[in-house]
Amino acid sequence: MSDFERARQSMVDNQLRTSAVTDWRILTRMAAVPREAFVNDARRPVAYIDDVQWLGEPDSKRFMPAPATFAKLVQLAEVLETDSVLDIGAGTGYSAAVLAGLAATVTGIEPDAQLAAVANANLANLGITNAKVVAGDIGLVAKSTFDVIIVEGALDQVPAEFFARLSEGGRLVALIRTGVVAVANVYVKSGEGISARAEFNAMLPSFFSATRVDEFVF
Repeated sequence: MSDFERARQSMVDNQLRTSAVTDWRILTRMAAVPREAFVNDARRPVAYIDDVQWLGEPDSKRFMPAPATFAKLVQLAEVLETDSVLDIGAGTGYSAAVLAGLAATVTGIEPDAQLAAVANANLANLGITNAKVVAGDIGLVAKSTFDVIIVEGALDQVPAEFFARLSEGGRLVALIRTGVVAVANVYVKSGEGISARAEFNAMLPSFFSATRVDEFVF
C-alpha cells in the first residue's frame, strides 16, 4: 500500500466516518479517487488534510473543499445512480471525479478556464467518461436541468437561476451564511415550488469572489 493509499484510507476513517458520513457509496468512492492527483505537486504531500485546498492563482480564490465537508454535502444530496448532477465550482475536477462514481452523468462548472482545462485532463487521465467540466458560469447550461446541484462554496442566498436548473424532484445542496457560520441546506423542487431544510453547520470560503448574480429570496 502506497503512502497516498494509506492517507486516503485515513481520510475516510478519521475525517469522513467521524463526521457522520455513513453512505457506503460515498465512503467507497472517496477511498478510491486519488485526491493527490487534483492538487499541484507542492500540495501533494498534504492532499488529504482536513482543510480546503487552494487552487490556481491566489487572487482567483478558487479552492477544493475539505474532504468531510464535501462528503457531507454529497450525502445530503442523496445522489442516485440514475441522476444527472451539476457541480458548481468544480475546481480541478476532484468533486466531479467522486460524483461520477455515484451518478449517471456529471457536469461541472468552473469560473477559472485554466482550472477547467486541468479538471478535464485529470478526468481523462483517470478514464472517467461520464463527467466533464466547462469553463464559465451557469448560463452555459441554461437549457439543461439536473436532478442534483451541489454548490462548492458558501452563499448569502441561492441565486434564482440555480433553482431554474433543477428538475422536478431535484435537490440542491448549498452552504448558506448566517452571521459568522454557514448552514448546509437542501432544497427540493416540486410542483408547489421550492422547499428548504437546514441540516448542519459547516464552513467554506465564499463561492463568489467578485461579481454577484441576482439572488432568490423566499
